[in-house]
Amino acid sequence: MQLAITALGNNQINFIAEILSAVRDCHCNIMEIRSSRLAQSAAGYLLVQGNWNQIAKLENLLDTLQKRMEIKIQTLRPEAKDKGRDCVPYSLETISLDKENVIESITSFLIDREIDIEEITGSSYFAPYIQTPVFSTKFIILIPPRLHLLSLREEFLDFCDQLNIDAILEPIKR
Repeated sequence: MQLAITALGNNQINFIAEILSAVRDCHCNIMEIRSSRLAQSAAGYLLVQGNWNQIAKLENLLDTLQKRMEIKIQTLRPEAKDKGRDCVPYSLETISLDKENVIESITSFLIDREIDIEEITGSSYFAPYIQTPVFSTKFIILIPPRLHLLSLREEFLDFCDQLNIDAILEPIKR
């Protein structure tokens, strides 16, 4: 059984270490973990595995931890999903002027074509030399076998040209 955990708290509080201790104390295994700073906050994302009793204990411990440390913790027991084994994993990177709806437009393009988004990272920063706000993203996507890759690439690059986005779409190499 798996449990997905998201946690958000004040950057000065080392709550990630407390969550890791709780996972260990409940004899669960960490399958994935990510943590990042968001302004004055910190966020953690974990996927843990254990039997039903271990997961139930962890959920109770996380509830206590949330109250004690004054942080926000959400949990979800994900349903088992068979990921498309025939899909081709691709990396998609974009950069553009920081304007409204850039990431929403890219995400909508992918979802409209039933392309699974495994991961999104993005940030806004000032470009060197000219100090213009720029937004860059990186997606990890799974392209289903029914989509013709060359047609998809051409369609996506045309889409990016219309929005003045520079993009790189390439297969993930091992």
